[in-house]
Amino acid sequence: MIIDTHIHIWDLERAAYDWLKNDTSILNRTYLFGELLPSLPAAKVTQGVLVQAANNMQDTEFMLETARKYDQVAGVVGWLPLMDPAKTFGILNENFLNEKYFKGVRHLIHNEQDPAWLLQSEVLESLQILAMHHIPYDVVGINDDHLLTAIKVSEKIPDLKIVLDHLNQPPIAEKKKFGRWGELMKTIAGNSNVYAKISGLGTASGNPAGWTADDIRPYIAYTLELFGTSRCFCGGDWPVSLLAGSYENHWIVYRNILSDLLQEADAHLVLHKNAEQFYKL
Repeated sequence: MIIDTHIHIWDLERAAYDWLKNDTSILNRTYLFGELLPSLPAAKVTQGVLVQAANNMQDTEFMLETARKYDQVAGVVGWLPLMDPAKTFGILNENFLNEKYFKGVRHLIHNEQDPAWLLQSEVLESLQILAMHHIPYDVVGINDDHLLTAIKVSEKIPDLKIVLDHLNQPPIAEKKKFGRWGELMKTIAGNSNVYAKISGLGTASGNPAGWTADDIRPYIAYTLELFGTSRCFCGGDWPVSLLAGSYENHWIVYRNILSDLLQEADAHLVLHKNAEQFYKL
């Protein structure tokens, strides 16, 4: 039983996805959950979590509608206007606290000019609201500055559960083991409210057409060593992962690496149980 904690869907007619406007890849079209459905059995994925792909409410509502339609969707990581704590509080209370599929929040911080965007006083106040309601936060960082910011947030709000999407882009392409990323990951792993999401590593490899398990295994092993088997879980990152091969292949590689590194009971934690507990699925 595998829970895929990182699935994207988007409908270009339902919401604005600014990051796709000048994209010339296969990603610049609508992707619905029904397109992924036939691939789930081969990947041995039983349930999935939909993760926001736009900083707007339309994207979140679209994901929630999809969750209500498909039994395979266990939850949604949506968006809230974190720059406005009053609005964040109001929308949570009016719309999402009693919404069974609303399981977490994310903002596309890697598209913000300021890598310390999360440290603004208004955003921190909103994150405190999330912590008060036991709603976790996904950090989508892509560089060391984002990781430094995540460290500070995790220390300022120790009651906020945080997960680092895609392991905050380890330096796989540079073949560094593990450089500044490794030092910062060691620091943040010391904060018990921070978790690691093993996802997006095919695209992070720098070799989308030819990456192998050997390319990413050291970074997964290092993460497991730092965070332990109780604070790691996995995500497929569809459809972004299609830039680096099939959905099924990503999961075959992840499963094989975890079965090599872990006992069966610990692999079950990383592939299923931890995700269930983190997102309260």
